Amino acid sequence: MTFKIATWNINSVRLRIDLVCRFLKEHQPDVLCLQETKCPQGQFPSAPLHDLGYTSIAESGQKGYHGVAIVSRIPFINESLRRFCGKEDCRHIAAAVNPGRPVLIHNFYIPAGGDEPDPLINEKFAHKLQFLDELEGWFREGAVPPEHEAIMVGDLNIAPLEHDVWSHKDLLKVVSHTPVETSRLIRVQTAGNWVDVMRQRVPPSQKLYTWWSYRAQDWAQSNRGRRLDHVWTTEGLSRMCASIEVLKDARGWPRPSDHVPVIAEFSL
Repeated sequence: MTFKIATWNINSVRLRIDLVCRFLKEHQPDVLCLQETKCPQGQFPSAPLHDLGYTSIAESGQKGYHGVAIVSRIPFINESLRRFCGKEDCRHIAAAVNPGRPVLIHNFYIPAGGDEPDPLINEKFAHKLQFLDELEGWFREGAVPPEHEAIMVGDLNIAPLEHDVWSHKDLLKVVSHTPVETSRLIRVQTAGNWVDVMRQRVPPSQKLYTWWSYRAQDWAQSNRGRRLDHVWTTEGLSRMCASIEVLKDARGWPRPSDHVPVIAEFSL
């Protein structure tokens, strides 16, 4: 049995619901995790997704900012969410499914952190570091039930490895690739015993991007990307990962998100 899951920062689900439907029709994932839905709770555009067979939807939304959702054609066993840093800013949603064995899915949208990588003068960056510290503690305490395999996906807003960015040297002082962020993300991964299955399938020596800035006049030609979107799994599930696909072509779709979908397929 195969299980296919995708993650995508859609940058407004109502604005780009046609792209979501296109993606679901063309690639047929069992589960799609969306970030930055920018959709108030209860106003998620579920009808066209139901028409495509994706009838299980878990969402955590707010007006104008942030927001996450899990869209599935496999029924949910349960749903949950967690608030971080004492804020109500809709950055996490979780759901368990059973595509042959129980799998817990965590979907995250980690704070971007603003432009200045100094927590003393930039409250957004301080919030990002606090979020990562709290997430590390939660994973260390055990956020995955022992009877489940688990997947953590999302826009983590950090490109941790040298070849996760177009220029390691040029971006060392740029938010998303600073050492204070990358070291924290590695600690989060270690605390949860997560396996980075994207880099399991694509060697760390190869360039790998999931995001290209809107500011680039020709994003494809300049190719100044970053790997901000991630797929982590428990160790057992990592051994079942059959393929990883970064759908770069989606960056060239009409009115695209600046992120592209990442698809992971597992042989259960």
